[in-house]
Amino acid sequence: MIIYSLRLFILIFLHLYHRIRDYLFPMKIFLRKRTKGTERIFYRSQPKPPWVKHEIMKLKAIMPQAGCRTIADTFNRMFLGKDMSVGKSFVHAVFKKYDYQIQVLRRKIKNARPKPIPKNLIWGIDLTGKTDNQGNLLMLLGIVEHQSRASLCLTALKDKSVITLLRHLLNVAERFGKPKILRTDNESVFTSYLFNAVLWFLRIKHQPIQPGCPWQNGRMERFFGTLKEKLNQIEIDTAEGLNHALIQFRFWYNHVRTHQNLGGRTPAEVWAGKDILKQKPKRKYWFEAWEGLLTGIYLE
Repeated sequence: MIIYSLRLFILIFLHLYHRIRDYLFPMKIFLRKRTKGTERIFYRSQPKPPWVKHEIMKLKAIMPQAGCRTIADTFNRMFLGKDMSVGKSFVHAVFKKYDYQIQVLRRKIKNARPKPIPKNLIWGIDLTGKTDNQGNLLMLLGIVEHQSRASLCLTALKDKSVITLLRHLLNVAERFGKPKILRTDNESVFTSYLFNAVLWFLRIKHQPIQPGCPWQNGRMERFFGTLKEKLNQIEIDTAEGLNHALIQFRFWYNHVRTHQNLGGRTPAEVWAGKDILKQKPKRKYWFEAWEGLLTGIYLE
């Protein structure tokens, strides 16, 4: 009798314990099928909020070549202040379950028309390189105005010093007017004390992108992508020859090549406030350079 009462007391106690535990610490139940029967597995961890999956899908849509580890690391760095982190296994599960939704989201992001912004509000600036026939790396400086996507500067640099960079930046600002915001990556030349001091003196806000997020300077990256697609197909002997080729490319990019997000207009037409689609052009010229790599119709 005593043993029976003790066993009954233990069963009641365990039942109450599990009910209280489930109430205070709700568990998510997953069912895993096995060859014989079905096994229930209990996990103590809380499910991720819906916004976490959405952000992971957005990162994959923006960076389609990135793997699970890269996406997980990028997410953890971006949302460090929200006390939320993910692992590569969770990211892989999101990729596997929402593969179609990621493709749809990528298409929407790619075809989305950017919001209009004022002229000379934001400039994007960045550096890239081109190797000549002697194996020397020639540094290139590019500056793009965000509203019109016009290339304000594209030139080869004699060196990568802050003084050289500031000299070109001040020349462009004197010619086209200074921007209110200058967007850069986190390269040492852009994060130097002298560079930021000059921007502060000129009352230009420095807006560095987040580490590992090149899409935040997307207009600059897109400009360099178009440049490298053509530039990698020609040979360069000297820095003077490179600068001559860059002048031709900049004219083709600003005055000949139309842009989808500009409504079929060129960056130069948007910069000047002209709507070439509503007025008949005075003259038409055929433009060709770089042995046929740069072609198109120039309307005056």
